[in-house]
Amino acid sequence: MSSENEFKQQVRSLYQKLIAAFGLIAIAVFAFIYVALNPSVLQNKPEETAIITIPEVEGKIENGIHVVTGFIDGTGLTEVIQNCTNCHSAKLVTQNRMTKEGWVATIRWMQETQNLWDLGNQEEAIVNYLTTNYAPQKKGRREVLTDIEWYPLEK
Repeated sequence: MSSENEFKQQVRSLYQKLIAAFGLIAIAVFAFIYVALNPSVLQNKPEETAIITIPEVEGKIENGIHVVTGFIDGTGLTEVIQNCTNCHSAKLVTQNRMTKEGWVATIRWMQETQNLWDLGNQEEAIVNYLTTNYAPQKKGRREVLTDIEWYPLEK
């Protein structure tokens, strides 16, 4: 008889495990159907009370330099930012030094080969700004070296 009782206990234990497994499967199926019918449940919703503050540096000028682009502050700065930095970095402008003719020739080259739009009446302001702030620099001899500690060279 004890083997019969053990068998019944094993069957009950197996039955309970099967019921638990089917219950978990049923919950998983209902959850899947719910998510399938309401996909917005899984989307990340931002908190409505969260306020994001962005520091204002877009038009900030420090020590005569436009913070975002590195351009020198002056008449025509806005036009240069609006027209030049749409296609390339401000560094491409600031690393170049050209005469008025050179800047105009570069603009024409960009219009012919790089799809730069017609600058219209803004071209004069742009060229004047670039000529004023990024003109060629006169290069001469370096300054005489002073206060140098010379040392003897050994053979």
